[in-house]
Amino acid sequence: MESIPTISLKDYKNNKGTISKEIYDACNKVGFFSIIDHELDTDLVKKTLRLSKEFFNQTNDIKMKYYIEEGAGQRGYTPFGVETAKNALLPDQKEFWHHGRTSWEGNLEEKMPKNILIGEVNGINTALKKLYNDLEMLGRNILSLIAVSLELQDNWFDNKINQGNSILRLIHYPRLDQKNNGLRAEAHEDINLITLLLGTEQEGLEVLNKNNEWIPIKVSSEKIVCNVGDMLERLTNDKLKSTTHRVNNPNNSNADESRFSMPFFLHFNPDFFIETLPNCIEQERPNKYKDGITADDFLKIRLEEINLT
Repeated sequence: MESIPTISLKDYKNNKGTISKEIYDACNKVGFFSIIDHELDTDLVKKTLRLSKEFFNQTNDIKMKYYIEEGAGQRGYTPFGVETAKNALLPDQKEFWHHGRTSWEGNLEEKMPKNILIGEVNGINTALKKLYNDLEMLGRNILSLIAVSLELQDNWFDNKINQGNSILRLIHYPRLDQKNNGLRAEAHEDINLITLLLGTEQEGLEVLNKNNEWIPIKVSSEKIVCNVGDMLERLTNDKLKSTTHRVNNPNNSNADESRFSMPFFLHFNPDFFIETLPNCIEQERPNKYKDGITADDFLKIRLEEINLT
């Protein structure tokens, strides 16, 4: 069975050339890869996943206290039946929680959304903050390798993501019943730069390959799935591919089980102006995106497309 590449980040600082080429090949050909030897605290991952289950097991009345109706799903709780993949007929079968950056600098302090604290689940706010910070560091390290692969300085992304509107999302896909006609998450591409998916041992994630076949992807605490988002695809003039993926419905007895996962969506700073990198424009690859756009405007357009605004 076809699978996505697995790349070790062991001693990556001394092997940037080799590892960056592996990542570039994966991002160029597939848009997805798994990483091992990532040094992320797996105990923290498992603890946060356990606490997320505790939150989603709260009553609807408690969870809805944390729903911001005009908040575009950017922070706090979003209930079932809201987010809908672009061009999908049915909403995704999921509820989720969003945790973002704890503090902002300058005028972003007033403009950007603030985190909401959960009162009913002991320890979850501290765990979310720590995991968010650790994932942001891991994402920055991966982007440094992507920068090298694009013949940029390895720190090229650093001052463009240090105030990014990145999101740690806790997701609960409920057990299925006979009334369910949609997928747990319909086919879509991610909005952001890169996504790191962790936390779940359960099947369901599938990637659409070049032959228009759905390939199952396995996720675990030790093996994190990373994929290219639309912002990175646009920045690189489609050299790096934002690949379509979905969460399929399970078969047989697995349909009686809820599914939980935790993706981290790494974003540019809101005021970063996304325009094609000059070295990604070639005679045989003319600039597809002649008009640039700020990361914040790009995000707002996409949030409207998926029914969050």
